[in-house]
Parts: sequence; C-alpha cells; structure tokens
Amino acid sequence: MAKHPAARMKKRRAEAASRNGAGGALRLVFPQKRIQNRVHEIATQINRDYKGQTLHVVGILENCFLFMADLVRALKMPVICHFMKAVIRDTREGRVAIREIMYTPRIEANGKHILLVDGILQSGVTLDHLVRYMLGQNPSSVRTALFIEKVDERKVAVATDYVAFRSTQRFLVGYGLGLEDKYRHLPYVARLG
Repeated sequence: MAKHPAARMKKRRAEAASRNGAGGALRLVFPQKRIQNRVHEIATQINRDYKGQTLHVVGILENCFLFMADLVRALKMPVICHFMKAVIRDTREGRVAIREIMYTPRIEANGKHILLVDGILQSGVTLDHLVRYMLGQNPSSVRTALFIEKVDERKVAVATDYVAFRSTQRFLVGYGLGLEDKYRHLPYVARLG
C-alpha cells in the first residue's frame, strides 16, 4: 500500500535534516525538482527574449551561484559570465547617515545586453543601485533574474523581469542561500526553524 503524500513529505524532510546535520531544524520549502523546473521555465523565456543576441550574465555574489550556474547552462545563445560582489558600508557625517554601495569588479555595460542574476531580493536597495549603475553606461538592455523575491520586505520598487519564486517565509537557506555561509550547498530550499 502506497504511503500518503504528507507522510512521504514528512519522511523526506526528516531525512534531509538528518543528512545535513540540522537536527530537524530544516523545513522543506522548495524541493529540488520544483527548482529545476522553474529554472528551465525561466531559461526558456530568456532564450526567447534574447534569441540571436550575446547575453552578459552578471551574478551578484554569493547567493546567486547555484541559480546562475543552472540558468546559464540552459541558455541557448552566446553567454559571457561576470560576477560582482556588493560591498555595503554605512557611515555618518555629522547627523547624516550615508550608505555606500560599491561593486567589485566593475562591469562595462555599454552596448551590451545585461542580465543581473541574484539569489534573493529582499529590500531591493542593492539591486536598484546596480540596475541604475548599469543603465548609466548605455547598455542595449538591462533585465533581472531572481531566484527568490521576498515580497513583504521590499523598500525600493526595482523592476523584476524573471523570478523563480516569490515568498514571505523567513530564514531561507539552500540552493546558494546561506546563513553564516552554511547550507549554500543544499540542492533544495528550506526554512530554518
């Protein structure tokens, strides 16, 4: 007799938690198969939108690395990969708080089709800054591809073009997302706690 789907899911969650030393603290949110299906669907859209073009894919480290790797392998056009790391520094000048967002290394976007890839969009401040930076270089186009958009944490209305998942859940880890740099290697997304 086949097990009930809820029982199978509970067993899979327990096995995953045990395998990853989480002691039952991980709760499955997006299984590996569902993630792979969404990546394929997004790649199909991008292939259609950029057919015949060279695409410069810019990954925003560190959260993007698994999503970007799977995504670029499914693209059919010529792809050039770049990586940037956002460095955010808050300082004060008298009573004024100043937020500096710097990127290393700098990417030349003039005349290029740019696809910014991020693992998770929370406030939107960093991605908005990067989109504006790219647009200031006169690219042919700038679009964004996000693995997860946290819909309830947005502070800035930045355009999102390709989104794998939208979520309101907190403390998501796996598939590139980490907590204190742990859990990034997991092939699925789970919630801690």
